[in-house]
Amino acid sequence: MTEVKNSSEHPNTSTDDNYDETCVFCTIANGDCPQTNILFIDIYPGAAHHYLVVPKKHIHSCKNLEADDISLVKKMAEIGRSVLKSNNVTDFEDISLGFHVPPYISVPHLHLHVLAPYSQLYMKTEYKFTDLSYITVEALLQALEMIKGGRKLKWINCFPKYI
Repeated sequence: MTEVKNSSEHPNTSTDDNYDETCVFCTIANGDCPQTNILFIDIYPGAAHHYLVVPKKHIHSCKNLEADDISLVKKMAEIGRSVLKSNNVTDFEDISLGFHVPPYISVPHLHLHVLAPYSQLYMKTEYKFTDLSYITVEALLQALEMIKGGRKLKWINCFPKYI
């Protein structure tokens, strides 16, 4: 991934040293944890099981991902499915793995939402996980694969469009 120093000129980009001292997720992720991704329970859960998978590397959002980040997204999804399995979730047809798309992000650090059961989202947070503000892992990976194949991607609102 090509990275640019996070500054007032480029507020939505990653930092050269992969750490942003003003980012709460960077502070959490760069503690004494040797893993490249960490997982924790969302403090404002949207479902009975709501976890966040966060990379240590500071990436502003899914809009900053490039083709060489496909393995990162796949690994984050693998971690999400693994935690659901370890917490006795058995219906993997009723889960959602996805990312909020700017401007609908509350923490400017890439994080995967892991939700189950998706059909039973809490009413007060249900609006946060719709197509208007949220992209699934599958849709994001498809967009990244298109970039890898040489297609140009432009974000229109929360939707990746190919140009």
